[in-house]
Amino acid sequence: MAENIDLNKSVFNKRDYNKTIDTSFTQLGVKSIQQQLDDQPTVQEFFSMYNTLFYQIPAEGNVNSHISLIQRSSEYIGFTEENDENVQILLDEITSLREELLQTQKELRDTELNALSENNEVTTGVEDEDVQNEPGITAGTQFTAQSTVVGSTSGGSSGGSY
Repeated sequence: MAENIDLNKSVFNKRDYNKTIDTSFTQLGVKSIQQQLDDQPTVQEFFSMYNTLFYQIPAEGNVNSHISLIQRSSEYIGFTEENDENVQILLDEITSLREELLQTQKELRDTELNALSENNEVTTGVEDEDVQNEPGITAGTQFTAQSTVVGSTSGGSSGGSY
């Protein structure tokens, strides 16, 4: 009863073994590092997801909130509350300067209006007998003349209409 049995053995060298035999644990659900990196969203995909989820993210909270995103991003870029305070100081100064400019513009406008009213309203000396000769004008009417600069010549004189 001696029967011959042929036994065959396949042997791989070290380089061919890793190429031929899969040694990862794919059946257990563990992904390789490369697979994990490939599954990561790109920056463009991240912001697309962020925009989609924007209103679902709570505004406040220690983690997974808009506040935590702001704090984490601020730390990353080096933005501190000191910078925020400096920005507020500059905004306050801008507001103050705008108020001062507005006040100065009002004062300038008032000064110009006063100057115009003083220079342009000159009472003329029209006599009652001259007025009686003009149709539609009664005696005792007071006239004011307003001058308007029409142009100037090279001699420096200016013409005006009364």
